[in-house]
Amino acid sequence: MKMGEDQAFGISTDVVPQGGSKCFDDDGRLKRTGTLWTASAHIITAVIGSGVLSLAWATAQLGWVAGPAVMFLFSLVTYYTSILLSACYRSGDPVSGKRNYTYMDAVQANLGGLNVKLCGLVQYANLVGVAIGYTIASAISMMAIKRSNCFHASGGKDPCQINSNPYMIAFGVIEIIFSQIKDFDQLWWLSIVASIMSFTYSTIGLGLGISQIAANGKIGGSLTGISIGTVTQTQKVWRSFQALGDIAFAYSYSIILIEIQDTVKSPPSEAKTMKKATLVSVSVTTLFYMLCGAAGYAAFGDLAPGNLLTGFGFYNPFWLLDIANAAIVIHLVGAYQVYCQPLFAFLEKYAAEKFPDSDFITKDIDVPIPGFRPYKLNLFRLVWRTAFVIVTTVISMLLPFFNDVVGLLGALGFWPLTVYFPVEMYIAQKKIPKWSSRWLCLQTLSFACLIISIAAAAGSVAGVVLDLKTYKPFKTSF
Repeated sequence: MKMGEDQAFGISTDVVPQGGSKCFDDDGRLKRTGTLWTASAHIITAVIGSGVLSLAWATAQLGWVAGPAVMFLFSLVTYYTSILLSACYRSGDPVSGKRNYTYMDAVQANLGGLNVKLCGLVQYANLVGVAIGYTIASAISMMAIKRSNCFHASGGKDPCQINSNPYMIAFGVIEIIFSQIKDFDQLWWLSIVASIMSFTYSTIGLGLGISQIAANGKIGGSLTGISIGTVTQTQKVWRSFQALGDIAFAYSYSIILIEIQDTVKSPPSEAKTMKKATLVSVSVTTLFYMLCGAAGYAAFGDLAPGNLLTGFGFYNPFWLLDIANAAIVIHLVGAYQVYCQPLFAFLEKYAAEKFPDSDFITKDIDVPIPGFRPYKLNLFRLVWRTAFVIVTTVISMLLPFFNDVVGLLGALGFWPLTVYFPVEMYIAQKKIPKWSSRWLCLQTLSFACLIISIAAAAGSVAGVVLDLKTYKPFKTSF
């Protein structure tokens, strides 16, 4: 949902002549109409996604003490660094300074040089990773629907092992079709449906966890998490590190914060509105995460599944599981497009600037559709987007490890995008003296988060290595 594609949030990016303050903002663009509540809704929609399903497993690795504490810590860090980042929306004066429309624009204005390329590399690599993670998660959910019906039909006697490849291919085919939607402004309906679905399956997961606790008649789990014996001491360490990555992934939204802020009207200043919106959204999200993580861990203890709705902690009611997993698939179809559209747009813009005389890249072909306006088909868009979906699908088939991929994505994206760049931009913008107490505090925060990200990445990589020992390419079943 990033980089120059503000249409995703209902704002036109076309610069028009400034015809009057009632219609246009100070940059000549159409008047922004976003409020505290629309900004909060955008953040909540972006944050509450498939990452919530791994929180019960993450809590199980850390225990009743460290699990909720780590979630709360991540929420505080995310809230604080989001405030720092929102202060970088305008360069210079916070009310009338030059606007930075995207995350990369803000990095360019405040840091420049190599930092811009590094930011772009991390952002786009994260987007590719999200596409892979969502392909894996959607296939697992489609398989879970088939398995829940299989379990129901056999009374739990059939192990119902299913190969994941056909489902990943099916998801890839769907994404190839949807990827031909040209711009973000044509995706609004898909984004709305996806956000509704995310609340649907998250609420079902919470409800099933609570009902399982009632059925058990006790609260599972322990203060220190999964016990030595159930796993080895080494596995305990690596899993705890991986849990940090899962939680970090669940809180990742800084990458779209500037784009959301660009939809907010002023006065008051956009930074003030975003500060309040961040408080509201992070508070709601943390409460929801705490409930989902705690309910899942309390219901299953050490056996909490990696994915609450597809790891088969639950078998009944099977029809409710089917609804929840169908909601996950629908959500991920939309989320995949929302996250990939900026990457599509970036490369297509670069290609058009590099080869302006190429008809293959720049020319649209009118494809007649009876009863509708002709569809403008761009051959480069067709070939490149199709190739991208195919590549991410093949990689997903090679590495179908939901928890490990989620943890790795969270680890790789959390420190640079949520902590490092916001801290460095804030220091540069506010001209905070080097080695001052404030500078030292900010750098200490950044360094501590770097250590956490490295540990989380190491845990996720260890998980992938462990999975690969018993894994045969393209033959994974669940």
